[in-house]
Amino acid sequence: MNNVLLGLLLATLAGLSTGIGSVTAFFFYRHTHRYLSVLLGFSAGVMIYISFAELLTTAIQQSGLLIANVVFFVGI
Repeated sequence: MNNVLLGLLLATLAGLSTGIGSVTAFFFYRHTHRYLSVLLGFSAGVMIYISFAELLTTAIQQSGLLIANVVFFVGI
């Protein structure tokens, strides 16, 4: 039962974070190129981190350190 509650809590937090992000974007009227480029840079950094931390770890376990890193950076 604890796993079900933990899963529900994490799913709720993920949904709320999406809503909180959209509310902050709604109330900030500073839509300049500099503001948008900072937010897009942050978003890209988060996605690269997820790729690095999750996908690369699995690839290293399956194919080895050298091959996984070469293929990962060629893909980038």
